[in-house]
Amino acid sequence: MHPDDLARRLSSGLLSFPVTHFDADLAFDEDRYREHLSWQADHDVAGLFAAGGTGEGFSLTPEEIDRVVRAAVGEIGGRVPVLAPATGGTAAAVAQARAAQEAGADGVLLLPPYLTEAGQAGLIEHVSAVCAATDLGVIAYSRANAVYTHRTVAALAERNPNLIGLKDGVGDIEAMTRTYATVGDRLIYIGGLPTAETFALPLMELGVTTYSSAMYNFVPEFALEFFAAVRSRDRAEVYRRLNEFVLPYLEIRDRGRGYAVSIVKAGLDAVGRGGGPVRPPLTSLADDEREELAALIRKVA
Repeated sequence: MHPDDLARRLSSGLLSFPVTHFDADLAFDEDRYREHLSWQADHDVAGLFAAGGTGEGFSLTPEEIDRVVRAAVGEIGGRVPVLAPATGGTAAAVAQARAAQEAGADGVLLLPPYLTEAGQAGLIEHVSAVCAATDLGVIAYSRANAVYTHRTVAALAERNPNLIGLKDGVGDIEAMTRTYATVGDRLIYIGGLPTAETFALPLMELGVTTYSSAMYNFVPEFALEFFAAVRSRDRAEVYRRLNEFVLPYLEIRDRGRGYAVSIVKAGLDAVGRGGGPVRPPLTSLADDEREELAALIRKVA
């Protein structure tokens, strides 16, 4: 998919961060993963990030990431755009971007470099190296040790024609305002904070017109209806749904470190779709938390 076409497609609707399924031995369960993606693609989703944050990409080897991406492309390629991750240091991220193109992915999500801190000049070189390594559209994920200033984003957009988007995992209103005021519609802006629904309505006013939904994994109808309310700026409906489901969901999520991923797999278990275990260092929800989540899901599913 041409980067411009990918940008238009992604900005048109809700995006998904599917989980990566593991079996009891914590090996990639490709059959269940493919079945899950096919089910997700049956709903009106605009793009899918394979092996991303919710997909535990940080716990996968490069070979596993390639296998996950190829499984996604093989299962839903042509139906829903598939974006592959590029992670780690620059050399590793460049290699993964090239592998993504070879696997037939439609785009690349560039996650922060592993561990090390870097200045803005170094981040410009990092992102530019990945963009130069592929013809695919690239989205830079601003969070953790790779938070891009508005000047950096502007420089990257000018230097790299195939940089199509910025995914915001910070939620700094002033910074996002500066970025959109400086760069405008040259890029698409994607909400990337944990449980992005919580921030979707205010960020819409800052140019962040879509977001990746983890809860789309297990309550896709609710996620799409929530997104529609955000897009139409129906404040009453957004806050009704926040109180009905999202905020109680956050209360469970916030009880454990790493639960932003674990709760999604527990949600799949609750709706009978088998999320499976998480890999260490993440831990699964406790039994009582699973029961509480299942009761909450029954109210909206």
